[in-house]
Amino acid sequence: MTGTEHRLCSVDDVKPDSATRFVVGRHKIALVRVGDDFYAIGDTCSHADYSLSEGEVDPDALQIECWKHGSCFSLETGQPDTLPATRPVPTYDVRVEGDDVFVVVTDG
Repeated sequence: MTGTEHRLCSVDDVKPDSATRFVVGRHKIALVRVGDDFYAIGDTCSHADYSLSEGEVDPDALQIECWKHGSCFSLETGQPDTLPATRPVPTYDVRVEGDDVFVVVTDG
């Protein structure tokens, strides 16, 4: 499977230690900034249909917490680290070039 790269935003559009939601085709993506690093994960909690980008980012643990039920997801792997979620959310490759943030989305 090959992916397609999409420009999501400028670096300054996402504040440090926060997340912003983007929609690319059928993909809902939470773009998370931790310092100068960016992570992209599926924006919908795998436990229930809630937006992860509205949750709190833990920069030390590299996690984002679902605001509704408290499940925490790894920004690196998408794996849930706490219940009630038991299934991972997708992760996406991120590239920063200059002031632009790109994500690679794979359909397949």
